[in-house]
Amino acid sequence: MSWGGPGFVIMIIAVCTAGWMFTTWIRAKHGYPIENEWGGTVHRTDPDADRKIALLTDDNAKLAGQVSRLEERISVLERIATDNNGQAAQLADQIDRLR
Repeated sequence: MSWGGPGFVIMIIAVCTAGWMFTTWIRAKHGYPIENEWGGTVHRTDPDADRKIALLTDDNAKLAGQVSRLEERISVLERIATDNNGQAAQLADQIDRLR
Protein backbone atom coordinates (compact mmCIF):
# COMPACT_ATOMS: atom_id res chain seq x y z
CA MET A 1 0.00 0.00 0.00
CA SER A 2 1.31 3.37 -0.98
CA TRP A 3 1.01 6.09 1.64
CA GLY A 4 0.75 8.80 -0.95
CA GLY A 5 -1.65 7.06 -3.31
CA PRO A 6 -5.31 7.86 -3.90
CA GLY A 7 -6.47 4.73 -2.07
CA PHE A 8 -4.94 5.93 1.19
CA VAL A 9 -6.53 9.37 0.86
CA ILE A 10 -9.93 7.81 0.12
CA MET A 11 -9.51 5.49 3.12
CA ILE A 12 -8.78 8.46 5.43
CA ILE A 13 -11.85 10.28 4.12
CA ALA A 14 -14.00 7.16 4.62
CA VAL A 15 -12.75 6.66 8.21
CA CYS A 16 -13.38 10.32 9.08
CA THR A 17 -16.88 10.23 7.56
CA ALA A 18 -17.73 7.01 9.40
CA GLY A 19 -16.50 8.51 12.69
CA TRP A 20 -18.53 11.67 12.14
CA MET A 21 -21.65 9.59 11.35
CA PHE A 22 -21.12 7.47 14.47
CA THR A 23 -20.71 10.44 16.81
CA THR A 24 -23.72 12.16 15.25
CA TRP A 25 -25.81 9.03 15.75
CA ILE A 26 -24.74 8.76 19.41
CA ARG A 27 -25.51 12.45 20.01
CA ALA A 28 -28.94 12.13 18.39
CA LYS A 29 -29.72 8.97 20.33
CA HIS A 30 -29.02 10.65 23.67
CA GLY A 31 -30.79 13.92 22.88
CA TYR A 32 -27.83 16.24 22.42
CA PRO A 33 -28.14 19.04 19.85
CA ILE A 34 -26.77 18.16 16.43
CA GLU A 35 -24.98 20.49 14.03
CA ASN A 36 -26.56 20.88 10.61
CA GLU A 37 -24.62 21.38 7.38
CA TRP A 38 -24.42 25.19 7.85
CA GLY A 39 -22.97 25.09 11.35
CA GLY A 40 -26.25 25.73 13.18
CA THR A 41 -27.67 23.41 15.80
CA VAL A 42 -30.75 21.26 15.54
CA HIS A 43 -32.38 20.41 18.85
CA ARG A 44 -34.41 17.31 19.51
CA THR A 45 -38.10 18.15 19.72
CA ASP A 46 -40.68 16.38 21.80
CA PRO A 47 -44.21 16.80 20.44
CA ASP A 48 -45.78 16.28 23.87
CA ALA A 49 -43.40 18.63 25.72
CA ASP A 50 -45.71 21.67 25.61
CA ARG A 51 -48.67 19.61 26.82
CA LYS A 52 -46.58 18.13 29.65
CA ILE A 53 -45.42 21.59 30.69
CA ALA A 54 -49.00 22.89 30.73
CA LEU A 55 -50.20 19.94 32.82
CA LEU A 56 -47.34 20.30 35.27
CA THR A 57 -47.96 24.04 35.59
CA ASP A 58 -51.63 23.46 36.39
CA ASP A 59 -50.77 20.72 38.86
CA ASN A 60 -48.18 22.98 40.51
CA ALA A 61 -50.74 25.77 40.93
CA LYS A 62 -53.25 23.35 42.45
CA LEU A 63 -50.68 21.98 44.89
CA ALA A 64 -49.56 25.48 45.87
CA GLY A 65 -53.19 26.33 46.71
CA GLN A 66 -53.51 23.20 48.84
CA VAL A 67 -50.30 24.02 50.69
CA SER A 68 -51.50 27.55 51.49
CA ARG A 69 -54.85 26.21 52.79
CA LEU A 70 -53.06 23.66 54.94
CA GLU A 71 -50.74 26.34 56.32
CA GLU A 72 -53.79 28.39 57.32
CA ARG A 73 -55.36 25.39 59.04
CA ILE A 74 -52.11 24.62 60.88
CA SER A 75 -51.87 28.20 62.11
CA VAL A 76 -55.41 27.94 63.50
CA LEU A 77 -54.54 24.68 65.23
CA GLU A 78 -51.37 26.20 66.68
CA ARG A 79 -53.35 29.16 67.94
CA ILE A 80 -55.87 26.82 69.61
CA ALA A 81 -53.13 24.65 71.13
CA THR A 82 -51.19 27.60 72.55
CA ASP A 83 -54.23 29.60 73.66
CA ASN A 84 -53.89 31.10 77.15
CA ASN A 85 -56.33 32.07 79.91
CA GLY A 86 -58.17 28.75 79.87
CA GLN A 87 -59.92 29.42 76.59
CA ALA A 88 -58.66 26.08 75.25
CA ALA A 89 -60.39 24.29 78.11
CA GLN A 90 -63.59 26.23 77.45
CA LEU A 91 -63.38 25.31 73.78
CA ALA A 92 -62.90 21.64 74.68
CA ASP A 93 -65.97 21.82 76.91
CA GLN A 94 -67.99 23.40 74.12
CA ILE A 95 -66.91 20.68 71.71
CA ASP A 96 -67.83 17.96 74.23
CA ARG A 97 -71.27 19.53 74.72
CA LEU A 98 -71.84 19.60 70.98
CA ARG A 99 -71.23 15.84 70.77
